[in-house]
Amino acid sequence: MSTTSTTYGARDHARAQAGTVTETMPAIPASTWPDPPAGIDPAKLVWAETVAGGGYTHKVLARGTELRLTDLEGDACAHLLLFNADQPWERLNVADTVKVQWNAYLGEAIALLSDQARVLATVVTDESGKHDALCGTSTVDGNTERYGDGSPQGESPSGNALFTLAAAKHGLTPRDLPPSLSFFQGIHVETDGGLTFTGSAGPGKSVVLRTELPVVVLIANVAHPLDPRPDYTVTPLRVLAQRSAPSTPDGPEWTASPEAQRAFENTADYLTARGIA
Repeated sequence: MSTTSTTYGARDHARAQAGTVTETMPAIPASTWPDPPAGIDPAKLVWAETVAGGGYTHKVLARGTELRLTDLEGDACAHLLLFNADQPWERLNVADTVKVQWNAYLGEAIALLSDQARVLATVVTDESGKHDALCGTSTVDGNTERYGDGSPQGESPSGNALFTLAAAKHGLTPRDLPPSLSFFQGIHVETDGGLTFTGSAGPGKSVVLRTELPVVVLIANVAHPLDPRPDYTVTPLRVLAQRSAPSTPDGPEWTASPEAQRAFENTADYLTARGIA
């Protein structure tokens, strides 16, 4: 039996953990992910991970990557932030995503816009229909008041605290974090402007995004800030990303609306000038 009371013992103990597999961990390489779902080609996988409730993850993805998020048990809530990987001061702008496309609800063919009027990613398919582009994520103070703790190491971590950790892995600071959007826990805007929590569409639902620029992806899987349940409730999220191709001018994403088309044209102009497309 190894002991960690000596340097050699600690080394042996650490090396003995090689090959250990847990339910919530990334597969490296991603192509070794077991039992990929329909539509996923293991040879094209670049990211495969299950994120625990109250956990976070992050990755840099190439342009034209398909990112599939799946609510495995019905109570995941995938809070998402996107940054231009080459120029991270360009980031997701949720307000522009909503107002420019005249739509407060996320769904198929919605473009996720940056603060430079370009498309960071598009929603390709949506089996859930229960999402939120208005409330942002939870805060340390808010979760401390509701659940008794909002720290990233606690039992009810806030989305903001986890985003801060994820962002630091990419040289980003708390001041770089804009409002986020979330998938799998819905809200509805009432006629008086109030917001009503509508919950999830049940287990097994997926959303597929396509990256239209090289992006830094930050995901925090935490309880929605409007979730009325007294207990901190969030279940595992599956994250799979595979190489694909960006949207094209004849695709439904480009032609979803005049505003989306203009944003795609801005994106194409940027990529052409930089020699990326």
